[in-house]
Amino acid sequence: MDKPKDIDDYIAGFPEEVQKLLQEVRETVQSTAPDATEKISYGMPTFALNGNLVYFAAFKNHIGFYALPSGTKAFREELATYKTGKGSIQFPFDRPLPLKLIQQIVKFRIAENEEKAKLKKKK
Repeated sequence: MDKPKDIDDYIAGFPEEVQKLLQEVRETVQSTAPDATEKISYGMPTFALNGNLVYFAAFKNHIGFYALPSGTKAFREELATYKTGKGSIQFPFDRPLPLKLIQQIVKFRIAENEEKAKLKKKK
């Protein structure tokens, strides 16, 4: 896949069934963080609000969701049935996307970035 110019371009590069999943993740993040901006960062769809919030990407058998180490750590119990790494979460194609959990993680990341932004302003 060539480097995508935007999230629409990124999503269009996948088979239709994967496009639907990517669009669901995108719409969930958009509705949870309506003030966030979309961009491509590290070759992945990224939402930013007071810094990067979350990233997501499609792979052979899963949607990768990246909530930075803090987001993954904060929801460790809720994510126990998913494969996770330091800052990554794998949502396999053969299971429904946990959209409510994605919303909770995005809300957590919004609050975290707002707090960091406030601390920066004080300095």
